[in-house]
Amino acid sequence: MHSKDHIIKSYDQELDRLTGEIARMGELSVTQLEAAIDVVERRDERAALRVVENDDAIDAMETEISHDVVRLLALRAPMARDLREVFAALRIAADIERIGDYGANVAKRAIPLSMVAPITHARSLRRLSELAAVAVRKVLAAYREGDAEAAYQVWEDDVKLDEAYTGLFRELLTYMMEDPRSITPCTHLLFMAKNIERIGDHATNIAENVWFLVKGEALEATRKKGDETSGPELEEGI
Repeated sequence: MHSKDHIIKSYDQELDRLTGEIARMGELSVTQLEAAIDVVERRDERAALRVVENDDAIDAMETEISHDVVRLLALRAPMARDLREVFAALRIAADIERIGDYGANVAKRAIPLSMVAPITHARSLRRLSELAAVAVRKVLAAYREGDAEAAYQVWEDDVKLDEAYTGLFRELLTYMMEDPRSITPCTHLLFMAKNIERIGDHATNIAENVWFLVKGEALEATRKKGDETSGPELEEGI
């Protein structure tokens, strides 16, 4: 009996450690985004390069988490809720890795943007990034606390980020039509904005995984989309 209790306690500790690692990885990805927006505003090419290089740390953490998941599956053979915990960890880590990639992409775009005349619309990215950062932090808190309802709220609130993205998209297109000289910097901003909007989508992916983890069933509702932009997809290949 004591041996079984020890095994259960040990397994719980491993799951707690895994959750903690994912939370740290998530916070690093949000910090990556915030640093990227900072270098856009400061027009700092060297700092932008450092942000891009920092993405390696997030990639390394995802690899380590993947190894931990494989080890847990092999050694513990989890069932039911425990199995959902392990698979949720794997999926959430993958989403966080993508969030880090999108933050790095914003920093990459900041480099050529710093070489052209500044435009006031660059400041609009901050509002968009703040919405994305709040979504990621809230959904990570929901994951740590096993709060399905809080995760659902993040999932539902993604429409606000979509609407902000749509507004900025239209604003930039109008500016480009009015002043052809702004086409190059505005194009960079459009790609940046799309990367940030995609961060919001990955936050909703995490929310869906938290819901499934806690409830044991998929989140079946249809999510509202506030992205009303049309035309070719702006997402960059990563």
